[in-house]
Parts: sequence; C-alpha cells; structure tokens
Amino acid sequence: MRTFSRLVVMVVGIAVLVFGIVFVVQSGSAKQQVADSIAPLPLTQVNSTYDTVTEHQKAIMAAEEPNIQAGKAAPSATYNYLTIQRTALGLAKSNIGLANLILTMGIVDIILGIGLVLAALLIPGKK
Repeated sequence: MRTFSRLVVMVVGIAVLVFGIVFVVQSGSAKQQVADSIAPLPLTQVNSTYDTVTEHQKAIMAAEEPNIQAGKAAPSATYNYLTIQRTALGLAKSNIGLANLILTMGIVDIILGIGLVLAALLIPGKK
C-alpha cells in the first residue's frame, strides 16, 4: 500500500510540475501578445496612460453628456476616440493582470510539484 501511495503522490507531483512549467511559458507568450497589440506603447506605461485617458475622457464627458442626453448634440470625435482608447487600454490592463496571475499560479504549481515529488521520495517503502 505504501508503494502505491508513493507512486500516486509522485505522479501527481510530476503532473503539477508540468502544469506549472506550461503556465509560466504561456504567461510569457500572453504578455508578449499584449505588448505586440499595444505597440509602440510599452507595457510599463499602460496604467499611467489609462489614467490620463480616463481623466480626459471624463472631463469631456462632463461637458458633452448633458447635451447628448437631451438629444441636442452627438458625441464629438474626441469623446468617441477617448472612449475607445480607454476601453482598449482597460482590456490591455486586464490581460496583463491575467498574464501575471497565470505566472504566479505557474510558480506556485512548480513549488507544489517539487514538494510532492520530494514527499513521494520520503514516503517509506516496503521493508
């Protein structure tokens, strides 16, 4: 029975370790894909650019929204542009966050996998 437990823990540990490695690799390619889609803006400037665009968009919205709601005017091109830019940057922010989460999960899985493999080696076998 101990040998079977040892084997099960070893197999689960190796599987978790492989998943961790896959997660780490996939998070890197996900970040690269986001970086390619928002180029030439670097990933490090996404948050500050998002905040700047949000401030400008809210200022224009405060000025234009009453007339738009009253049906007296249509949104300006600047308002539309800033709204689209804010949306795109928000999606980029969430994708970067998701890639970071996957990286963290991959590192945790690698640590757990190594722990399980070592635990399997420490389970005493038949005497």
